[in-house]
Amino acid sequence: MEVNEELIRYVERAILPRYDAFDRAHRRDHARTVIAASLRLARHYEVNPDAVYAVAAYHDTGLCEGRERHHEVSARIVREDRNLRRWFSEAEVATIAEAAEDHRASASHPPRTIYGRIVAEADRVIDCRTTLRRTVQYGLEHYPALGRDGQFARFAEHLRTKYGEGGYLRLWLPESENAARLAELRGVIRDEKRLRTLFEAIYDDEREGSGEIR
Repeated sequence: MEVNEELIRYVERAILPRYDAFDRAHRRDHARTVIAASLRLARHYEVNPDAVYAVAAYHDTGLCEGRERHHEVSARIVREDRNLRRWFSEAEVATIAEAAEDHRASASHPPRTIYGRIVAEADRVIDCRTTLRRTVQYGLEHYPALGRDGQFARFAEHLRTKYGEGGYLRLWLPESENAARLAELRGVIRDEKRLRTLFEAIYDDEREGSGEIR
């Protein structure tokens, strides 16, 4: 899907660099991944590709004020960005803000529009090894006082709570590949011996400082 070149240039210059200050699981590469996945999913629907792009680009900008309410802050950043009025009407900006607010996996309600569903689904980025590595990275960055066993306990609990059977993560679009990938990830989560082995390898790699997602 083609996106307005001026909008892309603005986002590349003024929005994506904000991600460089966030934790390693939510840096610029994450934003680009969500943008690309959102535009792929958007091909299945009659939507404005510029709006899809904008929601994906802004969806985690609210991390500048912490993780807990970042979705709400992202929506506020959208509403307050007067530059967006160069490409969108006030009503469209409101839809983009709403979709950014609705993207969070732990939200208490489904996304209210197709734009929210697209970006919420794209943000799942359920790739088993990437998900495991980003979970380790988050733990090391935000809970540095935990030792190896404490990091593993946090890692395993987060994975079960979010991705396990009965977890809070929900999938919204049948065109996504996430259902099969979630089933694979759940198989790993159920196998605690394998989960521990994978954790140990990633943990040691991250502690050595490579930090490379592979």
